Amino acid sequence: MGAGNLFRKKFCLALTVLFFLLAGAFLTRLNAGIKEVQTPPKSAANSFYRGNRPPLSPNPLIKLPTGAVQPGGWIRHQLELMAKGFTGHLSEISKYCPIKGNAWVSPDGRGKDGWEEVPYWLRGYIELGYILKDKRIIDESERWVEGVLKSQAPGGYFGPRANWEKAQVSFTTKHDIWPNMVMLYVLRSYYDATHDSRVIKLMTNYFKWMETVPLENFLPGTWQKWRGGDNLNSIYWLYNRTGLKWLLKLALVNHDQTADWAGNIPTWHGVNLAEGFREPAQFYQQIHDPRYLKASERDYHAFMDVYGQVPGGMFGADENARKGHTGPRQGSETCAMVEFMHSDEMMLRITGNTKWADRCEDVAFNSLPAAMTPDLTGLHYLTAPNMVQLDGKSKAPIFENGGDMLSYNPWRYRCCQHNVAFGWPYYAERLWMATRDNGLAAVFYGPSTVSAKVAGGGQVTLREETNYPFDEAVHFKLSLKKSTRFPLYFRVPGWTSNARLKINGRNVSFNIKPASWIAIEQTWKDGDQIELVFPMRVTVKIWKKNKNSISVNRGPLTYSLKIGERWVRRGGTDKWPAYEVFPTTPWNYGLIVNLKEPEKSFKVIKNSGKLAYQPFSLKNAPIQILAKAKRIPGWGLEKNGLIQAVPDSPVHVNGRTETVTLIPMGSARLRVSAFPYIAEKNQPK
Repeated sequence: MGAGNLFRKKFCLALTVLFFLLAGAFLTRLNAGIKEVQTPPKSAANSFYRGNRPPLSPNPLIKLPTGAVQPGGWIRHQLELMAKGFTGHLSEISKYCPIKGNAWVSPDGRGKDGWEEVPYWLRGYIELGYILKDKRIIDESERWVEGVLKSQAPGGYFGPRANWEKAQVSFTTKHDIWPNMVMLYVLRSYYDATHDSRVIKLMTNYFKWMETVPLENFLPGTWQKWRGGDNLNSIYWLYNRTGLKWLLKLALVNHDQTADWAGNIPTWHGVNLAEGFREPAQFYQQIHDPRYLKASERDYHAFMDVYGQVPGGMFGADENARKGHTGPRQGSETCAMVEFMHSDEMMLRITGNTKWADRCEDVAFNSLPAAMTPDLTGLHYLTAPNMVQLDGKSKAPIFENGGDMLSYNPWRYRCCQHNVAFGWPYYAERLWMATRDNGLAAVFYGPSTVSAKVAGGGQVTLREETNYPFDEAVHFKLSLKKSTRFPLYFRVPGWTSNARLKINGRNVSFNIKPASWIAIEQTWKDGDQIELVFPMRVTVKIWKKNKNSISVNRGPLTYSLKIGERWVRRGGTDKWPAYEVFPTTPWNYGLIVNLKEPEKSFKVIKNSGKLAYQPFSLKNAPIQILAKAKRIPGWGLEKNGLIQAVPDSPVHVNGRTETVTLIPMGSARLRVSAFPYIAEKNQPK
């Protein structure tokens, strides 16, 4: 070899080595600000947004002001449908919601219909107006707020006098403050949007009054005792804004007088379970004893490990959770769904643990949509993972209460009719949250835009584009006036693996673990882009405590059998009709599944084109999964029209093999989501 060729070869080798060294150095610098954390930081204090004030434990996630998060795409469409649907018009549908003569706004606190329905509705309605910037809804909400603010008596009590003078519910004594607990959420939303100091004054005087209430009349029984955590939440909210030390003493009394969720399950009423289990974790913020956090987790598992062994994230409690009624045909109240989501959101804020976000999404995507008609003009009281006929016949004694529980009707179901209003607005407001180190966290993924202060006070806007939960990819684009260093946190769901990260088009070599947060701190500039991909595999879950039935999942979505629907008018008015829904296609199928390699048993079909305005409908389901199945003779309806209990699996059955279509559980009003599986000769065990 000539000297020239040898020199050129060595030179090329040196350039190659230099290239890899420089590339490695670049990647090292790129990855230096990227790490996995179990929670956003629990120390320091955000300079711009109000988190817990000492001595309350630092909360790793802080709600942003009303309006900072603007949902887009399918999430915004849910809110728009709510505004057009029964939630946006309860003042003309519900007998409880006309403002004229209502006890909540009358000068002397007297009038009609003064209990929980109005605050239930307003809690979501006012948020809906502020998020959508809907003048009609804002104006109507604020008329109610004005009346409530003027209702405060000289001693500090506010609201309907009947709730103070005489119990409206059986087996209680004086001072039924449960409805007031809900109305405080309404006032807090109003304050967050307007900073009207009258809210602080009213709440301060009200809690001063509460200090004088004899202990025997302080949360004496029924809803207020079981749900005292809602009052505790508002006490801490006011303390964080005022620093008034006596509020912490009141919080101690409030916890002491609340039903003992830290020691046991005091009630098996479904909605009480959904919101009551979190009370010990709320109190943990003040007492700093980790046993209280563990108590909330213990309570959660106490009912979910028995009554929640079904797909959809909920638990069977068609009024109360009852022994022997644990299968997938047992329903959950719509009230319980939105309260459960709220509790998950609160637990996430307190702990930063991603499992609470996963649990919230499970309910939001798989159970809540089917509680209402696709156009959100009607709802029903109960929704179950398996329900194939939604008629008005009584389903007692399989359901605890008699009467119509399943038909869609905007005029009925009282508590759920009003309380469902806050489910989607609260979820949308918490897509993004602030962190204690002056950063931001992407909490729930969905199309949205967030504008907030970070670092030393600079404003950043992040636009999030995605079809999540129907698609794996999530894109972010930053807008800043000047380059700024601050941290961003991205939640990694527990169901994914091998997640991928790109920054400005470059793949980042980083081991992303499920159920964690990706923390990225660097100097961000205008136009920077981030892409996350959360691979969605088809998996099968075996519900061993429910006859070995199986559910089919892809990412955060569970899938149900696609069943033809026949909607039959059942009363109502032409503008606000009620409907029963009947099946037009067979539904009694068992799936043929390779349990060891389930992905081989299914074919995923993604609809082409733009995501539909309402993806949670039979017509617009964005994803379909094809599966092999066989009909199961003998699995049919009870005499009252309720689906029979799911058969024990594996099921030995002859008959021909068919191809069936599965759609997202939230898109299916008629659904079989917990399937028997068919025993095949070569079926792996």
